Amino acid sequence: MTTELLGERLAPSGDLPAGHAPERILGLRCRACGRAEPLGPSYVCASCFGPLEVAYDLEVVGAILSRSVIGARPAGIWRYLELLPVDAQPARGLPVGSSPLVPAARLGAAIGIDHLLIKDDSRNPTLSFKDRAVAIAVAKALDFGMEALACASTGNLAGATAAAAAVAGLPAYVFVPADLEPAKIDHALAYGATVVPIQGTYDDVNRLCLEIADERGWGFVNINLRPFYAEGSKTLAFEIAEALGWRLPDVIVAPIASGAMFTRIARGFEELVTVGLVERTPVRFVGAQAAGCGPVATAFVNGSDDIEPVRRPDTIVRSLAIGNPADGRQAVELARASGGSVEAIADEATAEAIRRAARLEGIYPETAGGVTIAAAEAARRSGVIRPGDEVVALVTGNGLKTPDAFRHGLEQRAAEPGVPGLAPAIPASYRAFEAWLDR
Repeated sequence: MTTELLGERLAPSGDLPAGHAPERILGLRCRACGRAEPLGPSYVCASCFGPLEVAYDLEVVGAILSRSVIGARPAGIWRYLELLPVDAQPARGLPVGSSPLVPAARLGAAIGIDHLLIKDDSRNPTLSFKDRAVAIAVAKALDFGMEALACASTGNLAGATAAAAAVAGLPAYVFVPADLEPAKIDHALAYGATVVPIQGTYDDVNRLCLEIADERGWGFVNINLRPFYAEGSKTLAFEIAEALGWRLPDVIVAPIASGAMFTRIARGFEELVTVGLVERTPVRFVGAQAAGCGPVATAFVNGSDDIEPVRRPDTIVRSLAIGNPADGRQAVELARASGGSVEAIADEATAEAIRRAARLEGIYPETAGGVTIAAAEAARRSGVIRPGDEVVALVTGNGLKTPDAFRHGLEQRAAEPGVPGLAPAIPASYRAFEAWLDR
């Protein structure tokens, strides 16, 4: 990992406009051309239209942040405050972060990995890692005085945005593809959001939301608040390193949708090294995509840095079905430079991985988690994951949101006695149960 690989080109703090930011936050900086911008609800460079990211003075952070300081703080993402783009923890908010890093020996043995750990982020308040990113975005929306929250979503972000808006007392507008899983639509509706289904793909939804953000000025967490929203994913890296005793794993396996989470985990590790919380050791990054929408996987296999958009995704993994990922190029560069890979996984393998994780470890992942576990198995077969490697695989959402995926590829039949599965309906008598059990 290098700062150049992660998209940072940090110059001395004096050349960045600090505005009203605390000293450790330098402002925004264009990933493409390096132009400095003040903090604000902006996401593209005024000079080259490249993406903006938050820049920090990590020397300042390193002088005030230590393992003991972090360890003395309450659980949650705000224990890493100095590495986040906010002044202070918001007065109101959901309890986000500090999800468990679970040893998965039985699942690891089944897929050929000696030391497998699952970062189970389905334990967050709305059952997905999106709560991390949204928590940071909402904090900044309140700082900027925005009057409404909104998002373009493939599913998990819808519920996370709606719930965070409810706690903050803001109206929420959630824009989703019309064919999104009903459970995810109901999830956002339950928190009082206005859900707007759009006829088309996620990329169609996102294009519309770009226009709405410009016209309405709402706080779109993954558009005009994107530089801050993306920073929330770094907390996964911080928690993994802390749970491992302040060291880095050999391999990270994570899903790729826009590519933001995948690349921000690497950035998080790099920042921990820079501020002296962990020693630098090599980490291989393995990305997971569905074969029916795998533009980053295709670029990786072809040895290209250019991401060819997928116009019509065809997969049960709707949460990753972004045909033109914003951070796709950065994701493929990270996988290649770190000695990792990006795996394209068939839907059948995804469904089987979901069932296997639930059966062997008691963890029920949604489709993105199934893709990730299947990608870990594929990377082990190819040799990217080696014998003895310590591997952390991210389960980023709960399978209750995608129940149809669990059944994908299965015959719908009653279970035989002694075999797990759905038994036939029987009369409410012991004799009837005994007759079925003994047949």
